[in-house]
Amino acid sequence: MEAQVDVVAQAPYILTLKMDEASQAHFDRLRVEHYPAELNRIAAHLTLFHQLPQSAEVNSSVASAAAAMQAFAMKVMGVRSLGRGVAFGMESAELMTLHRRLSGEFTEYLSAQDRQKFWPHVVVQNKTSGDRARELKRRLEAEFRPFAVQAVGLQLWRYLGGPWEFAEEFPFGHSTS
Repeated sequence: MEAQVDVVAQAPYILTLKMDEASQAHFDRLRVEHYPAELNRIAAHLTLFHQLPQSAEVNSSVASAAAAMQAFAMKVMGVRSLGRGVAFGMESAELMTLHRRLSGEFTEYLSAQDRQKFWPHVVVQNKTSGDRARELKRRLEAEFRPFAVQAVGLQLWRYLGGPWEFAEEFPFGHSTS
């Protein structure tokens, strides 16, 4: 039991953007339908940072950033190929500003992946064949119309080597004191 506690305590944080319930349900349905079932361990999500340390400083920065924000709309702009999967690309000036702010605060912690250009997206299929991914992209593009998603908060998750464990949620516009 003690080893399990150590693994969880040392697990890196993943920071995601919380979406409104209807949008979350929409992307979750697509993910359940198209992601390989044996690999689909987590809900649909928009990742801001893939690897942050569990620390009071990280929690404080995330809480402060969320408290300073109000819910905002993101535009879902299209379907993008991941090679062996498909994602929906998002656009939002507020999201980019939030990401820049947190990147500045987390500079010393950022992994190589998190130092790359930020491309906000929600994955609905991955780790499948290129043919299946191309076919899904064609189908989704044929019926795609841009739509809006509400960003309503931030969520921290512990990465446990595959599955994620929910750690904490920070709704936008709520004071931490």
